[in-house]
Amino acid sequence: MLLYILLGILALLLLSSIKVLPEYQRLVVLRLGRALPQAKGPGLVIVIPIIDTPIRVDLRERIMEIPKQTCITRDNAPISIDFLIYLQIVDPLASVVNVQNVFQATEGLATTTLRAVIGDIALDDVLSKRDEINQKLRIKLDEVTHRWGVQVNAVEIKEILPPAEVQESMTKQMAAERNRRAMVTEAEGSKQAQILRAEGEKTARILEAEAHKESLILKAEAQREAQLLEAEGYALALQKISEAARQLDQNTLLLQYLETLKNLGHSTSTKWILPVEVTGLARQVGELVQNRPTSK
Repeated sequence: MLLYILLGILALLLLSSIKVLPEYQRLVVLRLGRALPQAKGPGLVIVIPIIDTPIRVDLRERIMEIPKQTCITRDNAPISIDFLIYLQIVDPLASVVNVQNVFQATEGLATTTLRAVIGDIALDDVLSKRDEINQKLRIKLDEVTHRWGVQVNAVEIKEILPPAEVQESMTKQMAAERNRRAMVTEAEGSKQAQILRAEGEKTARILEAEAHKESLILKAEAQREAQLLEAEGYALALQKISEAARQLDQNTLLLQYLETLKNLGHSTSTKWILPVEVTGLARQVGELVQNRPTSK
């Protein structure tokens, strides 16, 4: 009977010495109170019962929520802030040996660091520079938690609640800003309308002037064409007269002179001025009669 009891105890000890660790866990082993230099895992890990004290450490990133903390800004305004911390254990041995409770210590450090950071910033900057505050908190926390084997990956502020009177002032300021923007938008619209109206009138005047200019140009071109046609007609007439004059012989001109003298004889005038010599004209008439062919 005693043998069975001993065998059962031995089996339990053997089972307790076998540890199977998933990928995201490591095993810190304290052998007779002294930590082994390397954390074990993942996979199958054998520990010595009674002599070894195994401590599991989770390496996955963890989200730590810090509840609302009342802080005083640089300009002595109370403000409530809550935020999230994204942290991860990167050194399992340091997270066990260097600090009693790594997550509780990180939470306490986060609250004091938040007050220190907010105390150096004015209220308006706290409300408008959230990303900058997140970065400052992450850097300051990581500087301390690094010796605990913890890495702070990010800090995100969830909500910032200023005092009631500040919220009322902000509401009034926002209303005034909206009214200002509405007035600016209305003024810009009126300005744009006036500009468009002026540009339209300017364009209309330009088009009217161009139309008048085109009309004058067309009228001038028409007058020029008419004058050119008239001059060409006059030149053509002169050319025809010149050609006809060149075709007249001396006898034709003589007959024209005689016809003119005949017409002068029928007039009532007693004095005539002839552009030719009468004796020469008579001699030409006589020669014309002598040279005239006789009929048989």
